[in-house]
Amino acid sequence: MSQKDYYDENAQVFFDSTVDVDMAPLYQRVLPLLPTGASILDAGCGSGRDAVYFKRHGYSVTAFDASESLCVLASAHLGQDVHCMRFDEIEWQGAFHAVWACASLLHVPYGELPVTFERLFAALKPGGVLYCSFKYGSGEREFGGRTFTDLDESGLERALSLTGVAFELETWVTEDQRPGREESWLNALIRLK
Repeated sequence: MSQKDYYDENAQVFFDSTVDVDMAPLYQRVLPLLPTGASILDAGCGSGRDAVYFKRHGYSVTAFDASESLCVLASAHLGQDVHCMRFDEIEWQGAFHAVWACASLLHVPYGELPVTFERLFAALKPGGVLYCSFKYGSGEREFGGRTFTDLDESGLERALSLTGVAFELETWVTEDQRPGREESWLNALIRLK
């Protein structure tokens, strides 16, 4: 079963388990760095939870996800179309003040992360910021029908160093906000120079 198949078959369960998670501490780290009404790309938006928050707070939001079923649910939740696409289909150039990739890049194989970061960086305006998060650890694994790339600080720095892009990196670790989850997350804020 592919990632896409997993999310297509489990879209409603995934939507219900993530749509109400309080992400305010993460928003408070990223949004103050952006201009009023900034354009944000929600990359791998899942339920659309974060895109809805950004839109309600006056930001211009574009969202995409690889799962058609999640795109339908997220579009209804967001009140606008969510693009159905994969990271390797990104073609935006200089379009966004920020890219928000919350718990979405963790499904990209480690060897593909540098080129994926390059595509996301290209979508940013000069001086733009990218937020992303990974389950804390190192290595690739399969769990419950999905593959994960877990990263710690050094693993993320290695992947970013292969992009050839000048950036400033800030990382911090948080605990999962979903009930019953005992997982840590590596959060990263990457500012282009």
